[in-house]
Amino acid sequence: MKKLISFVFISLTSILHAQELKDFSVPKNDIKVLETEGDLDKDGINETVIVFNIGEKIENEGYQRKFYILKKINGKLKIWKENSSLLDASEIGFYPESNELKVNIKNNCLVISQSLFTNSRHTAASKYTFRFQNGDFYLIGALNTFDDTCEFNFLNEVNFSTGKVIIDEKYSDCDGDEERKIPKDVHKEFIHTFNPLIKMNDFKAGKNQFKIPNSDKYFNY
Repeated sequence: MKKLISFVFISLTSILHAQELKDFSVPKNDIKVLETEGDLDKDGINETVIVFNIGEKIENEGYQRKFYILKKINGKLKIWKENSSLLDASEIGFYPESNELKVNIKNNCLVISQSLFTNSRHTAASKYTFRFQNGDFYLIGALNTFDDTCEFNFLNEVNFSTGKVIIDEKYSDCDGDEERKIPKDVHKEFIHTFNPLIKMNDFKAGKNQFKIPNSDKYFNY
C-alpha cells in the first residue's frame, strides 16, 4: 500500500512539474562551458546543470555566463532554475587563461567554485553552496580566500545553517623584503545569526556584510 501511495505521489508530482516548467533547448549561439549531474531535491532523480557562455564577447571581460538547472520529466529536460548573476565573466582578471570555474552537486547541494588573479601576485577564490529547501535554492555556505604569492593567505568561511564563522589570516616574509614588519596571524571562530537565508537568485557575491565582533572590521561575502 505504501509503495502504491508513493508511486501515485511521484506520478502526480511529475505531471505538475511537466505542466509548470518550460522545455529546455540549447540557446542559439550560446557556447556550453560545462555540464554536471546530481540529485538536488532528494527525489532519487538526477538534475542536470549546464553552464553557457552567452551574448557577444566583451573586451577585457570575455563572455558573460549563465547556468540552467534542469529536471528530467517524462523523458524531457525542463528548466527548473536559471541564473546569470553568480558566475564571473570568462576572461576577467590579470591572467584570464588561469581562471577556474567548477560546478558540482555534492550532498544534494549545488556548489559553485571560481578563482582568478586580481593582479600578478594576488589570487581570489570563492565557493558558494546552495541547498534546495522550502521550495527554492538558498545560500547555506560561503568560503572566500585571498592569497599573495608570499606575504599572506586570508580565508573567510561561514556556514549559514549553523551560523559558524571562521576568519583566518596568515602572514609570512618574502625573499628580499626582510625589513617588512610581519603582522601577527589572526584566527577567529564565532557564531552569527543569519535570518532569513538568502535565495540563490537574490544573492550578489561580495555585496553582503556584517560586523565582526570586538573589531572595527566587516565580514564580506
